[in-house]
Amino acid sequence: MKRGWSWLERQRGAWAGTAIDLLFPPRCVLCHREEDGTPPAEAGPDVLPGNECPVPLCRGCVGELTAGGPRCLRCGQSGGAEPCRACRGQCRDWDGIVVLGGYGGLLRQAVLRAKHPRGEDVSAALASLLLLRHAEIIASWSPDVIVPVPMYWWRRVVRGTNAAEVIAGQLGRLAGLPVRRLLRRTRPTVMQNRLPFGERRANVRDVFGSRQRGVAGMRVLLVDDVVTTGGTLSGCRRALSTAGAAAVHVAVLARADHGGDDGEERADAPE
Repeated sequence: MKRGWSWLERQRGAWAGTAIDLLFPPRCVLCHREEDGTPPAEAGPDVLPGNECPVPLCRGCVGELTAGGPRCLRCGQSGGAEPCRACRGQCRDWDGIVVLGGYGGLLRQAVLRAKHPRGEDVSAALASLLLLRHAEIIASWSPDVIVPVPMYWWRRVVRGTNAAEVIAGQLGRLAGLPVRRLLRRTRPTVMQNRLPFGERRANVRDVFGSRQRGVAGMRVLLVDDVVTTGGTLSGCRRALSTAGAAAVHVAVLARADHGGDDGEERADAPE
């Protein structure tokens, strides 16, 4: 009886969603044009067969967001899925990384929008697209838990949202994985975009702490919106590993490639 009721509740939600779509056709969250029925298989090469993950993005925006080609699964730099010349497969900041695209163009605009409360729908849409492109790779890592990169509590209050938490929440819902705030910032830091490139890793060194009780033995999928120097994610990985995490893989929306300092300077702006 309980199972039948659950099925009815799910169906009622699906019917309601269909009726709403007929009355108010869904629009792309980026360009606001009406969606044109982009099938999941066109979102990227790594989509699992039969995946029905909804992505409220039009064909044009999906094409632009995913136009950069494959990236190194070790460091996230452009140039191919195999270990690239930049890291030669020796990146030690994390155990593996998937990236939606390079920090530039439409993806940069979307990431900046996602940093504010009104952009949470953009964060969720980009997270869905990230999962569609890299579902098989993430599944091969066998994560036990998804962990967002934390903000210092005061900055979180001022900004009104944490894009990493929204992204992590969407990935968790779609992948059926728990999302936990297992990391904390132990002190405030100068915003990375206000520092010279060479000083950014030192700025976030030993800033993160982890709750050992919920981490020991876990395979963690660490989530953030942008990676530039890798210092923030490296610090998070160090805290999780110290607390006993078995592995720490990373999923981010955008990677600022080497030689793209102008983009990196603006990665966290405007406030």
